[in-house]
Amino acid sequence: MKYSQLTTRIGGDSAEAWQILYRAMDRQKAGEDVIILAVGDPDFDTPTPIINAAITGLQSGATHYTDVVGDAELRGIIANWHSNSTGQQVEGEQVVVVNGAQCALFCVAQCIMEAGAEVIIPEPMYTTYEALFNATGAKVVKVPMRPENNFQVLPEDIEAAVTDKTTAILLNSPSNPTGAIFPRTTMEAIAEICQRHDLWLISDEVYSTVTFGTEHFSPCALPNMAERTITINSLSKSHAMTGWRLGWIVCPPEMALHLGNLTLCMLFGSPPFIQEAAKVALTADIPEQEEMRKAYQNRRDVFYHELQKIEGLQCHLPEAGMFLMVDIRKTGLSSQEMAELLLNEFDVATLPGIAFGPSGEGHIRVSLAVDEDELVKASKRIAACIDYIQAGKHLAKNNA
Repeated sequence: MKYSQLTTRIGGDSAEAWQILYRAMDRQKAGEDVIILAVGDPDFDTPTPIINAAITGLQSGATHYTDVVGDAELRGIIANWHSNSTGQQVEGEQVVVVNGAQCALFCVAQCIMEAGAEVIIPEPMYTTYEALFNATGAKVVKVPMRPENNFQVLPEDIEAAVTDKTTAILLNSPSNPTGAIFPRTTMEAIAEICQRHDLWLISDEVYSTVTFGTEHFSPCALPNMAERTITINSLSKSHAMTGWRLGWIVCPPEMALHLGNLTLCMLFGSPPFIQEAAKVALTADIPEQEEMRKAYQNRRDVFYHELQKIEGLQCHLPEAGMFLMVDIRKTGLSSQEMAELLLNEFDVATLPGIAFGPSGEGHIRVSLAVDEDELVKASKRIAACIDYIQAGKHLAKNNA
């Protein structure tokens, strides 16, 4: 049977990178002692008040169709939260509620990109960015964020990548996978590029509340950026709600109208009982949110300390998020080889840095989504793996 060209554009390396995770999950389900550090799924339970709000919604009949762009009350709550968080004053009509930030990015790409257009994305970048823009027929232009520069993007590299086909720039700060936060000066310089070349700026801010001392800055509030900035956020990481699939887009009013037409034929709205839970998440006092942030910071500090003791590795200290990038270049292995060796011989699942772009090669991404004891245990297994490599045992096994 024949398939469309779309199936080719959405496949490839970024989709295949997750095979390590799937294999690790299968082994863990079979009872094997595998430590999974390959995915950013919080190990915390969703806070009880949020769960209770969803249950109440189900029991009170919040199980029918709702507005395709989101419940009006929730959109107003998100607009207020966004205004308070970023400094950009917006109204509910500028908010579109969708099934998670991933869906939000896909919808945005469909509404602003054309076949043959280009979007500039600094990399290492989240693995699915390329496929979701490829789905539109557009081209992803990758701009390197170098490990020697702490994975910070340089505005001059963005400027050099702009062509007459460029439609948008996508920024992910705080970054997945690197945990880097782009400072205000960088955002200002990129905003100026957007204005001068009449470009959209897409700002993926799903880790904006999971920061460790460095302040997150959102470019949407910069002068003359309101009409060209699209901000993406969700409850997945901040409230341990990955499986709830609740995210949103904040954008100019005209953009929201186009997104509404897309959601009409694509989603027909998000589940109303989940939207009831989201209202509580964004308005109630949820102390667990700060407790989770502190836990990630403590885990980062513990894991970083343990990894830094391993000769032959270098670990980048993230400013935010729930991942660390570990430099394995001294081993001589590629990131894919290292990830395979860690899983197959030492029962630790990580993601190869190459899955996030060329600048991620020579690194593996490890997650903080397990407790400190598991992270310490994982560090010992990683140390054993490095000893194994330095003794040449991996070569002997490959040649056997």
